[in-house]
This record gives sequence, C-alpha cells and structure tokens, in this order.
Amino acid sequence: MSPRNASVNEELRRRSRERLLQATVDLVGERGYEATTLGDIAQQAGAARGLISYYFPGKRQLLQSAVHRLMHRTLQAALEHEPRPTGPEAGRELLARAIDAILGLAHDRPLLMRTHMAGILAAEGFIQCPEQQRLAQLLRDTVVAFGSPDPDADYPLLRALLMGTVVAMLLPGAPMPRARLRAELFQRYGLDWKSGDPPDD
Repeated sequence: MSPRNASVNEELRRRSRERLLQATVDLVGERGYEATTLGDIAQQAGAARGLISYYFPGKRQLLQSAVHRLMHRTLQAALEHEPRPTGPEAGRELLARAIDAILGLAHDRPLLMRTHMAGILAAEGFIQCPEQQRLAQLLRDTVVAFGSPDPDADYPLLRALLMGTVVAMLLPGAPMPRARLRAELFQRYGLDWKSGDPPDD
C-alpha cells in the first residue's frame, strides 16, 4: 500500500480537528465545562485523547476555538442566506443579521455561551486562533458593508457591544430580555426592527 500524500494527510488532520471542535460545543453545551473532560471530548469525536494536546494547549483554548467556530459558521450562514440583500440598504440588513445571529446563539445555547464568556474573562483571556480570526474578519466585513468610514475603530466597538449584550442576556439572576437589548443595538445603528431575524420573545 502506498503512503498517503501530504494533501490527504492534511485533510485527515483538518477533519479530526473539526470533530474535536464539534464534540466540544455539543458536550459543554449539554453538560457544562467542569462536567466535560478531555477524554469525553475525544471519545465523542472518535479520536485519541492525545490528539487534543496536538492541536490545543488545553481545555480552555479548545473551548474558545470551538465556540468561535460555532459563532463564525452561524454568522456566515446568517449573512449568506437567501434572499441576499442588495441595493443601498444591503449593509444595514447585513448588520442586522449579524447582530441577530450572535444574540440568537446566546438565546439558544445559554450554557455554552455563558461558559465561553466566563473563560474570556478568566486569567487566560482572549485567545487568538484561526476560528476567532475568521469570525473577526466576517464582523469587520459587515462593518465595511454597513458603510463605516473607519472599520479598524468601528469593528472593535461592534465586537464589544455584542459581547456586552451577550453578558447582559446571560447574567445569572438578572438577565435582560433579548428584545430589549436588540432594540438598543438597532437604535444605535439606525436599523429597522423588521430587518434581520426579529425575535419572537
């Protein structure tokens, strides 16, 4: 049997990493961070336990990459779903979709997103990873489409506003309603309430 070529090996590594990321969001979203072990994640992904250490320095880094991947894919799907916005209002529709995609994740997967935000605020801080960079690029592109004259300043502000809104939605004991927080963001950016994906709550 001939050895696999480099491209095949690279694809196998990519798939293994993807399975680990998916298993992480599934298990942590269901059980919580402390109740999910690296062994559990490896078993769910059908991978060797040592493979996690090959890709990620630790459990917290694995979780951040996994959630950033989920956020990136959710945001991308929201921005690209049909009908695609066109015309002078396209940028506003894209920003509305972006806001709703992130707030929707906090609403639909509260345990996972609360755990993610707690990790970012912990000693390890914000971890730069390929998944985070893809998410950042999508958000920056959205700010550009919205018509920002200074995306390098406006993108970090949008990111901070979204993070603060997610924290407010998930604050134990004193959560704020998604619709109220959405209204504040939409007012700030001059967006129509009917744009994006208006919540039922």
